[in-house]
Amino acid sequence: MRTQVAIVGAGPAGMVLAHLLHAAGIASVVVERRTRDYVEGRVRAGVLEQGTVDVLARLGLDGRLRSEGLVHTGANLAVDGASFRIDMAALTGAAVTVYGQQEVMRDLFDAGEARGLAVVYEAQDLRLHDLDGAAPSLTYRTPEGPQHLVCDYVAGCDGFHGTSRRSIPADVLRTFERIYPFGWLGILTDVPPAAHELVYASHANGFALASMRSATRSRYYIQCGIDERPEDWPDTRFWDELCLRLGPGTAGGIVRGPAFEKSIAPLRSFVGEPMRWGRLFLAGDAAHIVPPTGAKGLNLAVSDVVMLAEALEAFYAHGTSSGLDGYSARALARVWKAERFSWWFTRLMHRFPEETGFDRRMQLAELAYLGTSRAAQTVLAENYVGLPLDPPPVSTSVAASLSAPSANLRGMCP
Repeated sequence: MRTQVAIVGAGPAGMVLAHLLHAAGIASVVVERRTRDYVEGRVRAGVLEQGTVDVLARLGLDGRLRSEGLVHTGANLAVDGASFRIDMAALTGAAVTVYGQQEVMRDLFDAGEARGLAVVYEAQDLRLHDLDGAAPSLTYRTPEGPQHLVCDYVAGCDGFHGTSRRSIPADVLRTFERIYPFGWLGILTDVPPAAHELVYASHANGFALASMRSATRSRYYIQCGIDERPEDWPDTRFWDELCLRLGPGTAGGIVRGPAFEKSIAPLRSFVGEPMRWGRLFLAGDAAHIVPPTGAKGLNLAVSDVVMLAEALEAFYAHGTSSGLDGYSARALARVWKAERFSWWFTRLMHRFPEETGFDRRMQLAELAYLGTSRAAQTVLAENYVGLPLDPPPVSTSVAASLSAPSANLRGMCP
């Protein structure tokens, strides 16, 4: 079997890329290790940046999103019980839309079937071959037997634990990582949300978040120890602690109900560079992970594949490879800005084990400044609703500076 672009992974990055390539008349095959039900059923983020919504609309995938998604023009920050609102729309002219990743995946899969996109599920023992040659290929096994797929390019969209990033030679790949010393204990429950917009809380006991998936389904989180288990938090204990951290204003709107999903997610910041090696291009979680504070994961995946699709379209339509050559530097420029925001917001809102009294006072001082400064609120709002796609690097020296900033800075010193 042969195609132009082989896409490894049928998550948000892989399926949005498949739709983008289909719209451009570029053939692709998506190869996924799991079943559709598994991929669609994963509980993940639910806040879509304006740019992500625009991409889904451009692809004709926004029907249910427009009717069922919840448009939020602002968000609330609570500090030891007292809260203030950031008016995102007034500060940036943009908003975010709450629409769960499960729903996004359902829309991508349903439209993919209707459009005849080639998606292979339950592909086991996947191997990537000749990525630095002229004809890369994939081998894998399905219930029908061994398969061999030859292509022009490979898009690695198979997540943090996938095969794609591990296929880059160790002497080429550089990784940057921060593991956070706590997790998020999250529940899903079929009760109305406590507030109309998200509430991020910084409390002496730790972080909390009041979120939702719909007008009748709520998603709540509290910061917990990395070694704790969901069983350590029976529903009554969870609800009591959540109400305490959110403060009386938000807690007054909470409707307690049984949790039908309860899990603890670790927090990590991670970037792998470069995002291109030979004819392999990384996108989404295969290249980077952000902590969920700020909800950048799915949105970064979409911005990656928009850039990659633009580069592939330019190559197949005009024979130019400049977009492909510049993809890694262009994508990483936006990735690191999102990493910075997620790291900053996580550091601001959580309690760290090594934190001193001075550190907590600094958090409170910055939160107080955010509550009164339009300039500070604008910076937060711009990052929260989503920064625009970065333009291609203006020269190779820019790409070099992104890959080796410390060396370049040393060169500037007298």
